[in-house]
Order: sequence, then C-alpha cells, then structure tokens
Amino acid sequence: MLKALILPIFLIFHPVHVTLISIDQAQGNDSMKVFFRMYYDDFLRDYKLYDPECNIEKISVNQSFPADLINKYFNDKIHISVNNKLLTGKVLNLRIQDNEIFLNLHFRSVKDPKKIKIRNDVLTGLYSDQTNMVFFSINKNEGAMRLTSEHDRETWSF
Repeated sequence: MLKALILPIFLIFHPVHVTLISIDQAQGNDSMKVFFRMYYDDFLRDYKLYDPECNIEKISVNQSFPADLINKYFNDKIHISVNNKLLTGKVLNLRIQDNEIFLNLHFRSVKDPKKIKIRNDVLTGLYSDQTNMVFFSINKNEGAMRLTSEHDRETWSF
C-alpha cells in the first residue's frame, strides 16, 4: 500500500526539497534492500558541500557517479542501525535519469530485527525545508518516517 503512494507523493513535493528511501527486509532474511531517490542537481550541490575537493563539474548528467564516492557519501549521510548496530551499505546499482538519481543498496542486517534507527542528513545543510521520507517493511512491520533538519533521526521498535 505504501509503495503505491510513493511516486505521487514524491512528485507532488518537488517544489519542497524531498528525498525518498525505501527499506525492505523479508522475514527470516538478513539482507536489507534499500532504494534511494533524489533530484540529481540537489545531490550534486549537497555532494559539493560534503566533499569540496571533488571536481563536480567534470561529472556530467550522462556519466555515472563513481561508486566508491557514492558509497562513502551514503554511509556518512544516512545511518541505518538495527538493534543498536550501525550497518554499512553497498551500492548495487546507480542510475541517473531525467535529473533524478536512483540507488539500490544492500545492507547485511540480522534475521530478527527488534529495533531500527534511521538518521538522514541528506540536503539538511542546504535547504531549511528539506524533508527526507523513509518507508520501511521489515519482517512484515511497515512504517514511515518524515525526517527534517530539526528532526533528522527516528527509532522504531518491533
């Protein structure tokens, strides 16, 4: 149900700066699949603040962003903790299309998570109206978080 609402919500909020994260983990599985989506121009502005030494101008819309740089950015800006253990993600797939960046990441978790804590600092240093939406489905538990610059983390217990 939540997934059917994601695209319309995302498109409605473009004038307000928004990112989207979807986290899925099937019951009895220790693999967490994470999908991340944001506007590419916003990502480039935020990345320039994150790593001023990077030559963003050399990276065009048609060229893939280096996987090692995006891995580091994502793991530094977005913290996913399960049962009080910080997880590290790995980018499986990156796509840039129509000024949007789409990432699929993999996290190794635990088979029976009791608690998840998300912190999302993407774009919060750029835009005061930034909203980072997080939708999750973990072991048949579904929920959503609305994170902002003032409220950048949230914890759910199952």
